[in-house]
Amino acid sequence: MTYQSTLLRLLDERGHIYQLTDADGLDALAAKEPITAYIGFDCTGPCLHVGSLVQIMTLRRLQQTGHKPIVIMGGGTTKIGDPSDKTDARPMLDNDTIEANKRSILRIFERFLTFGDGPTDATMVDNADWLDKLMYVPFLRDVGRHFSINRMLTLESVKQRLDREQSLSFLEFNYMILQAYDFVELNRRYGCRLQFGGSEQWSNIIAGIDVARRMDGAELFGVTSPLVTTADGAKMGKTVNGAVWLHEDFLPAYDFWQFWRNCDDRDAGRFLRLFTDLPLGDIERLESLSGQEINAAKITLANEVTKLCRGAEAAAAAEATASATFAAGGVGADLPVLALPSNGLTIVDALIGIGFAASRGDAKRLIAGGGARVNGEAITDEAYHIPPSAQELRISAGKKRHGVLRPA
Repeated sequence: MTYQSTLLRLLDERGHIYQLTDADGLDALAAKEPITAYIGFDCTGPCLHVGSLVQIMTLRRLQQTGHKPIVIMGGGTTKIGDPSDKTDARPMLDNDTIEANKRSILRIFERFLTFGDGPTDATMVDNADWLDKLMYVPFLRDVGRHFSINRMLTLESVKQRLDREQSLSFLEFNYMILQAYDFVELNRRYGCRLQFGGSEQWSNIIAGIDVARRMDGAELFGVTSPLVTTADGAKMGKTVNGAVWLHEDFLPAYDFWQFWRNCDDRDAGRFLRLFTDLPLGDIERLESLSGQEINAAKITLANEVTKLCRGAEAAAAAEATASATFAAGGVGADLPVLALPSNGLTIVDALIGIGFAASRGDAKRLIAGGGARVNGEAITDEAYHIPPSAQELRISAGKKRHGVLRPA
């Protein structure tokens, strides 16, 4: 479909669109006037990982094209828990923990969006502002009567839990109703007409559109983005070493940069479209590279994403560290550092201490596979002892993870 609005054209060109509820209606509205749109993020932890980045970038595209983003912090829905893609119920968090998580997550959004009181400035809202004040019986009468249990039982997120004979609490079963009601309140309070979300949120978005139509006669819209996986089929944001966190408190800038630098060659163009602001012409040129030259595209990807998420200085420092480590064979300033005690330590303890192995078993498997090196020399003996040294030593796990052993 050829879109008339700048918003949908940009989202389509960048790969953000998977499903739309009413493409023609939304396209006409976006071409006619500024739209207020939202995405919800629950506060289950103090940080988001790169799996959330496509949604953050969707809000950025919205603002770039003259529309107004609302970031919903799910202070209310976090207390319930979305059964989608879960095998167990969420742990119950207290109000203080939820509030601390919300403040921590806000720091990320401030790097991607402009907040303020202007017509296209972003706004952050907590759905606890209305969900915590609901009266149970009136809510059931006014909202709950619009939901069919028969239909809710057919939803994939519910079916998977029931098919696996895993517990699905009545508390979680209410999540769809509460999220749908968020759309009603946002439309009433802020004139919000559009909800974005991942493809797994399609049913919840449809429910919100339907209940707003039934209760208020409102005409609302929904757009979902595709589930982003890597070329080898892995879910975006997860690696063998854990989640790729957006906050520097949870993942050093160098490791964040390296995640993008080490992406599959086949993913470079798609990730440049989704996660950077580079012009499409530049991206087309970069993704046309082949062989060793594709590394230039992946370095550009790493720099551009790190600039957005961590700042230009962090991106430059990470690239300089990578250059010193790989091109020059030295050690860069941003590599992880482990202090060598006065009596030295074993290679197993060094790999664990610097974060390249999660356990002694992991470290031993790395050594047995020939992936452990000290100053470029493969270490195959798990009892190998690294003596105290007057100079820095470089420790490596495979070809892409490097660190520094430094005298205490």
